[in-house]
Amino acid sequence: MISAISWVPKGASKSTPTVADPPPPEEIEELIANHTTTSGDSDIEEASDEVAQALAVADAVGKSTTGNCDDIALALKDLDMDHYDEEDEGFEIFSSGKGDLYHQSNDMDEYLIDRKGDDSEEFEDMIINPTDSVIVYACTEDDVSYLEVWVLEDADSSEMNMYSHHNIILPAFPLCTAWLDSPLKGGERGNFIAVGSMEPSIEIWDLDVIDEVQPCLVLGGFEEKKKKGKKKSIKKYKDDSHTDSVLGLAWNKEYRNILASASADKKVKIWDVVAGKCDITMEHHSDKVQAVAWNHHAPQVLLSGSFDHTVVMKDGRMPSHSGYKWSVTADVESLAWDPHTEHSFVVSLEDGIVKGFDIRTAHSDSSSDLSSTFTLHAHDKPVTSVSYNPSAPNLLATGSMDKTIKLWDLSNNQPSCVASKSPRVGAIFKVSFSEDNPFLLAIGGSKGKLHVWDTLSDSGISRRYGNYNRNRSQSGS
Repeated sequence: MISAISWVPKGASKSTPTVADPPPPEEIEELIANHTTTSGDSDIEEASDEVAQALAVADAVGKSTTGNCDDIALALKDLDMDHYDEEDEGFEIFSSGKGDLYHQSNDMDEYLIDRKGDDSEEFEDMIINPTDSVIVYACTEDDVSYLEVWVLEDADSSEMNMYSHHNIILPAFPLCTAWLDSPLKGGERGNFIAVGSMEPSIEIWDLDVIDEVQPCLVLGGFEEKKKKGKKKSIKKYKDDSHTDSVLGLAWNKEYRNILASASADKKVKIWDVVAGKCDITMEHHSDKVQAVAWNHHAPQVLLSGSFDHTVVMKDGRMPSHSGYKWSVTADVESLAWDPHTEHSFVVSLEDGIVKGFDIRTAHSDSSSDLSSTFTLHAHDKPVTSVSYNPSAPNLLATGSMDKTIKLWDLSNNQPSCVASKSPRVGAIFKVSFSEDNPFLLAIGGSKGKLHVWDTLSDSGISRRYGNYNRNRSQSGS
């Protein structure tokens, strides 16, 4: 399943990524030792705790962990694994099929040509051009979790060519991601992805490095301390760490060293990623916090949504203020600020409802139950993700467990559905419009397949919003 998607801004990636050096032998031995377990009651209890936590978080994010069983069974059947080792008669598995060839020199062997040459297709595939779009999605297949980095070549052209560039193996089931360009390694800007998972830590990976086995920064999590006289170490939370799964992340584009996190431990934390520490911990929710978002126009304003059926707005310019609170009818699945105005946001809920709010209706009494500007029965199942179009005002995408995507016109707070699609990616967990190509919508779901929808290919969207396609008009001028 694909649980999170992030677009990388054009030009942010290095044209030719760096290949990481292999870790030293002692570090490999330490990694192996840390993952070696011995039988015993304590290990059984620890495994039971991990299973219980996985089930709890799967329930928290509203995503079934059993939906892929049939798909896996069918795939194995297609592979015919029972006869995998049987070779076809008259054909050698390591032969070209035309007879093995001997070359007088390596220069004549097409398979040993210098891979760094300009004619090497493999080498060219590693180059990321300034006109290419990059998509990073978090995926889990069987028991393996990873980040997949995809390149969408020259997305402004009429035909899209998309391919996998590289991947990063993750140690835990990923739940959310956030791209950031904070200068973690010096210089003006970087190209990093923050990952929240079922673990209490936040890992930050360098997207410009291939074959890296360790994140460049870990916020929170466990620190291991060895007991005196014993080989086995004990786990203890780092200072200011979350103590449960990280369900939501939001990077502050104005204050570029700031990252907000939401957790199943009911807390919201503000991190300084350059300093590598937590600056603020907020405990204004009474249940799991599913999502956080910074206001596009007032970057000190943070929104958070929780399973306690509330949405809370905090303003960093008023640290002593308790904030403003809105009540909703079900668990919050996702939320988003309107990029075209600083006072509107939407919240999607577990009962299929999407609600719109205007912060100008907020009162000083933070406990007030404030009414919404609109209530939309968008889907028949949980609305797991929402995304505003960054170019066309009032255009909102919603994705649901009912396997459909819908595009809504929210003009005058009277939502109307202008397009819908069933992309065949299973139950949908994440939708995201591109900032650079605002009518490209990335979609991920339970089948683990990334789908990119050019929404302007829909005639209704093209007629109504074609004049907002700023990217293509600029590229053609």
